Amino acid sequence: MYLKVEKTGCIRLVPLVLLLLISYYCFTFYAQSNGSTIKSPVPTKFLCADWMVQGNKWESLNFTSITRKTDLFLKLEDFFWRQHLSTQPLPYGIKGSESLLMKILAVTLNYKMPSTIDNLECRTCVVIGNGFAIKNTSLGAAINKYDVVFRLNDSPVRGYEQDVGNKTTLRIFYPESAFYNPSLHDNPDTLLVLVPFKQQDLRWLKEILYDEKRVRKGFWKPPPQIWLAKPSQIRVLDPYFLHHTARKLLQIPLHPKKPTHPTTGILAVFMALNYCDVVHLAGFGYPEVMNQKQPIHYFGSSTMKAMRGSNHDLGHEAQILRNLEETGAILYLHAHS
Repeated sequence: MYLKVEKTGCIRLVPLVLLLLISYYCFTFYAQSNGSTIKSPVPTKFLCADWMVQGNKWESLNFTSITRKTDLFLKLEDFFWRQHLSTQPLPYGIKGSESLLMKILAVTLNYKMPSTIDNLECRTCVVIGNGFAIKNTSLGAAINKYDVVFRLNDSPVRGYEQDVGNKTTLRIFYPESAFYNPSLHDNPDTLLVLVPFKQQDLRWLKEILYDEKRVRKGFWKPPPQIWLAKPSQIRVLDPYFLHHTARKLLQIPLHPKKPTHPTTGILAVFMALNYCDVVHLAGFGYPEVMNQKQPIHYFGSSTMKAMRGSNHDLGHEAQILRNLEETGAILYLHAHS
């Protein structure tokens, strides 16, 4: 008789537990969407439980003729035993750069994400933009709890840990935005992911890896001539992702007379949508164009004046991010414009 009563009592508790969980998710999402002081949902199994209930967000993006791709990096085997059929040159393909890539990949040898992340049933990811919006949010502790933390270019960590955290899984960069010493702001196991926009970017990396004479021409800003990165940390992003960020996500022409390229921020978001099951954002957004005095980064003193003449369509990218937010594909961790 006692066992029967105990079992009945447990069954009656199930609806209450479910109600509490649903209320937590709804309140968290509502609070964040309306700029509440709540900093972040807890990126733990709760997020994955929510993901399992809602299903994969990829289908809701309605991309045509594109499937989800979770292999992010180029591999040496791509060039052996079969021809790599790329019809586009950099930055949207590897046509004409095959020999440079083979030499680079022969030294780096690692082409995957860590197995501890790859083997997760549900991957929680956060993309940390460089925008001023993340300043004074105290999101650092929450950011460190995600499985994968994306960072962009030369965004610093040391001295900003309270707001941006100190965990970095992937740092997306190009030569002009590389740190001389990655260990200053990255973890020992951080993957340094080169986005090759031009052949000179690959040549720079090859010269570093083989300790060859450096050729300094061809860069809009001098990249490091000595780069203290371990070959085992280095990855080369498959141009597939930049290609589809431009054509499918932003729907911009690939090779117009005046080029417009995706920012590394929107590229990282597209990478996360492919690789991850939960995608959250922080530090995205620019000040209004007319506001020339507002800093654009959480570090430094650059303002919107520094963005003049850039080959990015920031307004269009902002609208795409709003569209992704409305579909539920991404979620911001703080109030944003």
